[in-house]
Amino acid sequence: QVQLQESGPGLVKPSQTLSLQCTVSGGSITNADYVYNWIRQSPGKELEWLGSATRGNINFYNPAFKSRTIISSDTTRNLVSLQLNSVTPEDTATYYCALWVLSLADFDSWGQGTQVTVSS
Repeated sequence: QVQLQESGPGLVKPSQTLSLQCTVSGGSITNADYVYNWIRQSPGKELEWLGSATRGNINFYNPAFKSRTIISSDTTRNLVSLQLNSVTPEDTATYYCALWVLSLADFDSWGQGTQVTVSS
């Protein structure tokens, strides 16, 4: 089973850039059957899909976040990164990476999530 683990800062100041990493084990980010997603949940709110990364670094984004979101893949370290620019307190949330398997048409693995607080 593919295992995912998020990492990054727990506290970010408003207007700064949030950078998170999803380390992948038991699978390769270059696998054409895998789509790696970044998803978040703010306190008291529903899950929000931020974007995803596919083989060849062809990415997809939620239009609501596209202007300030970059998802990139590092094949050497086998990880997928999330960059969220110009953060505000509304970006305070638990951030998850999750694996969607195309052949299963379903999510297969989730990281445990990492809490991020945006505050001065």
